[in-house]
Amino acid sequence: MARAKVARKSTAIDMTAMCDVAFLLLTFFILSAKPKVQDPVHADIPASTTIQALPENDFSSLLVAQGKVFFSVEGAEVRVETLKGMGDQYKIAFTPEEIKAFSNLDNVGVSIQYLKQYLNLTTKERASVAQTGVPVDTTDTNELYWWVKNARKADKLVHNKELRIAIKGDSKEEYPTIAKIIKTLQKQKVNKFGLITSLRTVAK
Repeated sequence: MARAKVARKSTAIDMTAMCDVAFLLLTFFILSAKPKVQDPVHADIPASTTIQALPENDFSSLLVAQGKVFFSVEGAEVRVETLKGMGDQYKIAFTPEEIKAFSNLDNVGVSIQYLKQYLNLTTKERASVAQTGVPVDTTDTNELYWWVKNARKADKLVHNKELRIAIKGDSKEEYPTIAKIIKTLQKQKVNKFGLITSLRTVAK
């Protein structure tokens, strides 16, 4: 008796659902990713073997390079409150446009007396300006002291948390500049702060 032959059919897999999931995941990671902030000056930071991710909230960093200090604090709301505090401290009235521009700044590297002029520049113009750094010294008019103090107040007001502070310094930076920053922090009884470094492999 002849054997019946079963017709072969090609296997078809519907990939529509998988493609949708892949694009959803891709969109999520793109929108939730934080872009790398370009430093205003190049800093060859020292290396370490310890890994700890930088926090995205309640965090301020002080970049030290070429004898200059740049101040930054995370969060648009915290930046706005920090600027208002600096305006009250130095009797400077900032316009809504200037406040909005400051809320989008990654860092501050100019003296408070030139800040209004700096904020009124376009984004492209700001990128071409050579910032002179935030003035820091041992006197009562130490601008870095008031930036840190007002940022701590602002973070407490917005998030009701203590602001964490880290120093990102060039490995070739001379000690006196770093010492001024440490004294500025200690003057506010901030004796615990982090150091931002690059990653290196452990020696075998």
